[in-house]
Amino acid sequence: MTAVDDRTKTPPASRAVRPRGPGVGAGQGALNLLNGTFLLIWGLVTTLPLLWAVVSSVKTNSEFLADPWALPGAAHLENFGRAWTVANIGQYFVNSVIVVVISVPLTMLLGAMAAYVLARYDFPGNRIIYFGFVAGLIFPVFLALVPLFFVVRNTGNLPLLGEVLGLNSHLSLALVYVAFSMPFTVFFLTAFFRTLPNSIAEAAIVDGCSHFGLFFRVMLPMAKPGLISIGLFNVLGHWNQYVLPVVLMNEPDKKVLAQGLAALAISQGYRGDWSALFAGLVIALLPVLIVYVLFQKQVQAGLTAGVLK
Repeated sequence: MTAVDDRTKTPPASRAVRPRGPGVGAGQGALNLLNGTFLLIWGLVTTLPLLWAVVSSVKTNSEFLADPWALPGAAHLENFGRAWTVANIGQYFVNSVIVVVISVPLTMLLGAMAAYVLARYDFPGNRIIYFGFVAGLIFPVFLALVPLFFVVRNTGNLPLLGEVLGLNSHLSLALVYVAFSMPFTVFFLTAFFRTLPNSIAEAAIVDGCSHFGLFFRVMLPMAKPGLISIGLFNVLGHWNQYVLPVVLMNEPDKKVLAQGLAALAISQGYRGDWSALFAGLVIALLPVLIVYVLFQKQVQAGLTAGVLK
């Protein structure tokens, strides 16, 4: 018999695994420390201005002018009442709520329907339509302001819809919001619908579910995390929109909250009611913060669902 080298008889389980060098763990720890430091700095940069606005909103004008960074002697909550009534923030707030309540559900419904069809059905022109929506992401809104003004103004001359459309109409502004929000909504939801399992849709069709019922009863509930995520982005975008309302809303009682806050900030050079300005800012911030706090888990799940799939 031929001799067999003892080194070839060593079982795989007994072969020692080389430990990592001391520099690998130290490098990973340094990277984690760097990431944590960056996130801490970013959190402070985004949080401190909000806290400063809240603190300034409960100061008097004399306290703010004496030391903008000092804490107030007492909380002057009457600043919010003055901003709500005297500065007309209340009317602007209601107008913004009306526009957002109309625009966001309509954007979500139309965007989800378009994204579902583009993601789940193959038909001629599918990719052309999809890339048409994607191209809308790079179209700057400033290029459309002049033609958009004339289009919206001319809709006020329509025989039946002229009374509810046209300039200074909340419905017209909401429809414009929908049009400019559709590209990102379709782009986001198309990628999300593609991650949903085909087996469930096929089982629903075998059980006799129609395509209409499949979308509303099966696929939409499964896409809830993605819908909440893009819905929050749309709420933020519509709530904070300023350029489109400036062009389409000129009547004082029709303006939205972003216009009202801008007008209030400009007027401070003459009246100096800084506490009312910061109170108005806090009023504008509260709905957005409340919505995010309530749906932050769903937003995180929606943003990571595609990656986990």
